[in-house]
Amino acid sequence: MAGHSEPAMGGTTGSWRASVPDATATDLENLMGTGVGAAQEQLQRNGGFLPFALVVENDGEVRLVAVTPADAEESTDADFDADAMISDLTNVLRQNRHEFRATAIVCDILLVEEDSDAIHVAAEHRDGSVFAAVLPYSANPSTSGWEFGQLTADTNEPAVWVD
Repeated sequence: MAGHSEPAMGGTTGSWRASVPDATATDLENLMGTGVGAAQEQLQRNGGFLPFALVVENDGEVRLVAVTPADAEESTDADFDADAMISDLTNVLRQNRHEFRATAIVCDILLVEEDSDAIHVAAEHRDGSVFAAVLPYSANPSTSGWEFGQLTADTNEPAVWVD
């Protein structure tokens, strides 16, 4: 999956990749590609997606981590509190970080300046390396599908390996 995201990153991947150890870059790119792919699949299948996390466990296995919206019983998908879910995911990742080499939180954001929805993936490695990217998307009424823009690097701050 890492190769899936790399070509779309264009020139940003080479400079970023050179600044971190190869093993770290591989973990973060794996999370990035898997996160984007899973979000695209959920969009195409369900028309949207709830925030979720991915982790690279100490043994190298990639695993999905999800939380249930706090008010799931009385709400529809359109009413969930994404910020609360992201906070819950971050807390779960922090509490269990000794089990992981790397983590990523994947969520749906609004790019205000572009007036576009986007998939946002914020990946973090236990060595302190961080990498994030956004993939704009929009509905294509003529095909009843989705159109995706260019995957671009974004800024990110550590959230899991902080004290």
